[in-house]
Amino acid sequence: MKNLKIRLETENDYRAVEELTREAFWNVYKPGADEHYYVHQMRKHPDFLPELAFVLELDGRLIGNIMYTRAWLEDENGARKEILSFGPLCVAPEFQRQKLGKLLIEHSFEAARKMGYDVNINFGNPGNYVSRGFVSCKKKNVCCFAWGNYPTALLVCELVPGALDGRRWMFLPSTAADCCEDAAAVEAFDAGFPPREKKWMPSQEEFYIYRNSSVVR
Repeated sequence: MKNLKIRLETENDYRAVEELTREAFWNVYKPGADEHYYVHQMRKHPDFLPELAFVLELDGRLIGNIMYTRAWLEDENGARKEILSFGPLCVAPEFQRQKLGKLLIEHSFEAARKMGYDVNINFGNPGNYVSRGFVSCKKKNVCCFAWGNYPTALLVCELVPGALDGRRWMFLPSTAADCCEDAAAVEAFDAGFPPREKKWMPSQEEFYIYRNSSVVR
């Protein structure tokens, strides 16, 4: 694709990004979606990093985007390290599986390194991310929810090799996504978009399995 362009999101992109996010996530992880509401609310949250909110254009059409919040790692002595967590990462359905998500990740990682960040951690399907440098959180000794718990879906990428030194860490995500717990607010926001059918898809069961399983060896 010769006419691809990656640039920072502007206020004029907000609605288009929310529409794209809704389209990309609809029925993927649950019947319907709340990621577009998360995007809408994230921009108001103190952990949001507008310097890393990028959009991908093809011939002037917005077909992808990536957004970041701050997150933290805390060791067993209470020392904290500020890191990154991206998401949502979106590519329009008709352009998926063409390495455009990888392009957004690599571009934003380079910008993140210049800002001084050296670690990114996400919840996600390992099949989508291991080819992009992500590994199981257990391999980097990063726990979540409780010490000794290594969720299958918690994936770690060192933007700078060796950034994590082997200490046991607890992953502390931003509270930005807490807004999605307000189901009434999500529904009210979604009512401003064209109606779509909510339904069950196999990807929802796959997500449930990853989200609720852990690596033990």
